[in-house]
Amino acid sequence: MARRGMERWRDRLALVTGASVGIGAAVARALVQQGLKVVGCARTVGNIEELAAECKSAGYPGTLIPYRCDLSNEEDILSMFSAIRSQHSGVDICINNAGLGRPDSLLSGSTSGWKEMLNVNVLALSICTREAYQSMKERNVDDGHIININSMSGHRVVPQSVTHFYSATKYAVTALTEGLRQELREAQTHIRATCISPGVVETQFAFRLHDKDPEKAAATYEHMKCLQPEDVTEAVIYVLSTPPHVQIGDIQMRPTEQVT
Repeated sequence: MARRGMERWRDRLALVTGASVGIGAAVARALVQQGLKVVGCARTVGNIEELAAECKSAGYPGTLIPYRCDLSNEEDILSMFSAIRSQHSGVDICINNAGLGRPDSLLSGSTSGWKEMLNVNVLALSICTREAYQSMKERNVDDGHIININSMSGHRVVPQSVTHFYSATKYAVTALTEGLRQELREAQTHIRATCISPGVVETQFAFRLHDKDPEKAAATYEHMKCLQPEDVTEAVIYVLSTPPHVQIGDIQMRPTEQVT
């Protein structure tokens, strides 16, 4: 059933990056339920293909289109937008969800780990944002929406050395979202930019951050009732369902038991 305010998005196209697992998969599913065409991209698309089949079997009114894309490679991103343009006309909603953390501290971390985080968390987000805006502009879409899935780590620095560089990339997302909002106003468009910043969400994130210490990763989620991907999805749907004149800059959300 369509949520109030979501009717205007029916049959329009949303791009969701990092759609194979966690928040991205949950957002993709929810948008298909609301009748959108969703291009879900990730480096591997097996999970997205399975999710697309589930959505079809469930009779959801929208469609999920899997697309393989290495977001650390600009050429892959540009090829994806070119394919969207030729096959589906263009992007109306861009949800920059893909992100990763590597356990590389400031004093002893590897440059390769830092670059990996920068490439996906900052550069890929910026490239997708630029290309989505250009897609909207060339089709005279004036009510599009760009949503950056950020983190509470983009608003405070916790005393855990393995998250400090990751936190820096998320502070960048906070600045990029506000900068985008200002540039969209300067361009005299009604395209909106929003940041959603969750705290601890129970996904595979900690297991990838602590890939050599699965017990430590599991402990991240065991000491509190964590947010679930669907909680973040609710925030995405809320943002999209607000009237076009309403600009939501940032939603910060955390488990009630999370201290910082």
